[in-house]
Amino acid sequence: MNILWDFDGTLFDSYPALVEGFIQLSKQNLDPSEVLTWLKKDSKTAFKHYGISEDRREEYRELYNHYAKISSTPFPFLEEALSSVDHNIIVTHREKASTLLLLEKFDLKKYFTEIVSVEEEGFKRKPDSSSYEYVRNRFNIDLVVGDRELDLIPARKLDIKTAAFENRNIQADYYFDRYSDFQTAVLGHFSAKK
Repeated sequence: MNILWDFDGTLFDSYPALVEGFIQLSKQNLDPSEVLTWLKKDSKTAFKHYGISEDRREEYRELYNHYAKISSTPFPFLEEALSSVDHNIIVTHREKASTLLLLEKFDLKKYFTEIVSVEEEGFKRKPDSSSYEYVRNRFNIDLVVGDRELDLIPARKLDIKTAAFENRNIQADYYFDRYSDFQTAVLGHFSAKK
């Protein structure tokens, strides 16, 4: 089985870093829980909501990468989920260097066949499906796992099964809230069909 994963909020609990970076960028006294709600939609929407120019995206990327090095951690039982499949591929808006840094810090890099950093590699941002098409052409992707609607939209366009992590308010084929449940809540359905 081959899985395409989102990174932030799906593999790693990086939302505290994303929120802190966003608040620093805004130079406003923002409510972290409100910022998180907007960022979970997507950063483009959050930028617009708070009146922050898209020209500052690179500055935001630097800020959240700084905070990510300090506070981001993999979700509990993630390693067991990763080790239970054939190929794990990441498609992320995060820079490849910061993604690798976090994977290496927690000894998880060995589980990933490929990491696609969407913008660095010339793809349009999700929910555009071009990065997913690229991965699907290289690997037979069975499942896409993400925590936001924009992670799953490209999969649905390409007729790939989806799983939503910690978010039952988006359209998905499967839902799970803890990686300790991943094998029964998600993978069990695939093996049952074989």
